[in-house]
Amino acid sequence: MLSEAEWQAILISLRVAGVAVGWILVPGVALAWLMARREFRGKALLDGVLHLPLVLPPVVVGYLLLLSLGRQGWLGQWLDQWFGVTLPFTWQGAAVAGGVMAFPLLVRAVRLSLEAVDVKLEAAASTLGAGRWRVFFTITLPLAFPGLLTGGVLAFARALSEFGATITFAANIPGETRTLPLALYTLIQTPGAEAAAARLCVLSIVIAMLSLLASEWLARHARRRLSERDG
Repeated sequence: MLSEAEWQAILISLRVAGVAVGWILVPGVALAWLMARREFRGKALLDGVLHLPLVLPPVVVGYLLLLSLGRQGWLGQWLDQWFGVTLPFTWQGAAVAGGVMAFPLLVRAVRLSLEAVDVKLEAAASTLGAGRWRVFFTITLPLAFPGLLTGGVLAFARALSEFGATITFAANIPGETRTLPLALYTLIQTPGAEAAAARLCVLSIVIAMLSLLASEWLARHARRRLSERDG
């Protein structure tokens, strides 16, 4: 049986990952559409910046978040003074860290799905009088929905497993920011806690596998529904 502290870590992880996906969803879809549908100067540079969290050490990402969103950071100072929002060392900060690390996965999945949408269908809807937003919400987004589902689930799994950026930006506070990876790290450092660490390790593998299976199932289900509707 899992202890109270272990259940607490699981619940914090689920909350952090859910909020992380929630705040990156709209900007992720917007940037994916921009990268898939528009050509502009500096596009390659923007693409590189979007994928930086995938190649940078997570601790570096966490440190950059501290510099920008800390109380003395250029953005964090403004958030604190005007809205009373303090992100470092809070579960909301952990959600920000998880979202930043998961953002490239979401954008990439949605972008690939948008690029697979036949632009002739969008053009046909426009010639029939549909506005840009109506075309997006009635043609583009439904056709790209499998990619959106896949990206969302993958982003959730990535935020759920985030360690380096979280411990740097949000610390390892029991009951506040101690997510599943941080709880596992703590148990590994604790003498005599090998059994508890093994339980969390197995649980992490199970949650990750379920996330991947759910992503595949949802994508197939969405594609099947689209095929039935078109047929």
